[in-house]
Amino acid sequence: MEPTQLKLDIADGVATVTLARPPVNAMSRQLRLELMDTFDSLNDRADVRCIVLTSAGKVFCAGADIKERAAIADQPGDHGRLNRLVREVFYSVMECSKPVIAAVNGPAIGAGFALVLCCDILLASEDATFAMPEIDVGMAGGVKFLQRHFSPSYSRWLMLTGERVSAAELHRLGVIQSAVPAAALPEAAAKLARTIAAKSPLAVKVIKESFSTVESMSLRDGYRLEQNKTVELNRTEDAKEAKRAFIEKRKPNFVGR
Repeated sequence: MEPTQLKLDIADGVATVTLARPPVNAMSRQLRLELMDTFDSLNDRADVRCIVLTSAGKVFCAGADIKERAAIADQPGDHGRLNRLVREVFYSVMECSKPVIAAVNGPAIGAGFALVLCCDILLASEDATFAMPEIDVGMAGGVKFLQRHFSPSYSRWLMLTGERVSAAELHRLGVIQSAVPAAALPEAAAKLARTIAAKSPLAVKVIKESFSTVESMSLRDGYRLEQNKTVELNRTEDAKEAKRAFIEKRKPNFVGR
């Protein structure tokens, strides 16, 4: 589909996905469909090696479109269909074979915060804020996303109070990689994305898959899986090129084979 609520730009192996649904980039059904379609497409594009997810305007994402949700007629199957779409949007980001960098340029609230937590590396502007205020509108959801990044106590505090936290606080906790001035955020994200895009796409893909796979495995089984993947990588053209480049003191030329 041709997106109407987001923008996509691709250059130098980096895809930039920009939420563009003013005024606050609330997650409508249409925006969710466009996000899922975009990430599914980027997953298969050979010219894309890294993705930056950001937004237009002063708000990264205000969460679910509450007016749209309130208008659901509550007919049989309505909530199930919506919930399936919500889940799959998050999975399309988490399961994308390309690393996804969140460049959070403003408040990330509720589903917007969950979307950020689905990304691989998190950057934010110094004035960005984060919250899970579902409790304030009689709703819940997002515990699992919080548990991957926060302590049990902090996760419960976020969900049960709906309080906002600053980018500085999340940087202190190690949840986000860095908090930078708003004007510096686009270039900081682009520079990081270009760095990753210059690596072997095969190795990058295996590393991202490993993080997702070993999360629910024992230490022994998880590390064994990584060792087996490393053996497979070692037999690729990219691995051989990397070793040659190291010996010859030059930048490697990766071809994805």
